[in-house]
Amino acid sequence: MRIGLVQITTSDDKADNLRLASEKIREAADKGATLIVCPEATSQAFDSGRLDTQAEELDGPFATGLRELARELGVTIVAGMFRPADSQGEINRVYNTALITGNGLHEGYDKIHTFDTARYQESKTVRPGTDLHTFTHEGVTVGVAICFDIRYPEQFKQLAREGAKVIVVPTSWADGENKVEQWNILSRARALDAGVFIMAPDQARPGGSAEAGKNSGPTGVGHSMAVAPDGRILAEGGYEPEVIVVDIDPDEAAKQQEALPLL
Repeated sequence: MRIGLVQITTSDDKADNLRLASEKIREAADKGATLIVCPEATSQAFDSGRLDTQAEELDGPFATGLRELARELGVTIVAGMFRPADSQGEINRVYNTALITGNGLHEGYDKIHTFDTARYQESKTVRPGTDLHTFTHEGVTVGVAICFDIRYPEQFKQLAREGAKVIVVPTSWADGENKVEQWNILSRARALDAGVFIMAPDQARPGGSAEAGKNSGPTGVGHSMAVAPDGRILAEGGYEPEVIVVDIDPDEAAKQQEALPLL
């Protein structure tokens, strides 16, 4: 299976973001990738304004634009977007959704674990999801998680129990001291916990390497990760935008799960 990881920096303009993502998805498809994963918040970057004003259902222009592109290219695309959720007082919350589209699929996973910390409260504007999600690509079960989910090993182990050999993790990671190191360790740890491939594209670092290490909101640090079930790094991005393509053998996950039965 050939998988593409699209590392980009999106903006506040959903139409521009669709054009940017489409260009990079085409690049990955031209390199032979059949499963192409874009970051969390591909439709609209975090810290770029209200999310509810551009949120849409899966029949909206962003989601259907990617569905048409997936049909044209004959690939499956995963990309972060936002859907309307509920209202709490004057705040219209959204779901933080990973769209999965192409090859007969058009569905979404809603992020379960919102990024709630001492400095940032995602749940104020994002309603947490409740359900795990898998889909089938080229006969292989693929699990879905988003960004902060990666801090919760049981979610990844349960996806593996449900048959996942690959877990895709669209991400928009916050920068700051040791943040890249944490992201690297967590991606590898979740691969080892569940005995699966982790395919985790992050938003590129706004401002590139010149801004690396400075505290930021969850707007990306780059360093997209492709990790094997035994914890080996297959590919890792830098701070700048790029497209990564990796080849994997999903049978390696089954062998790892058998050799180290942690599930």
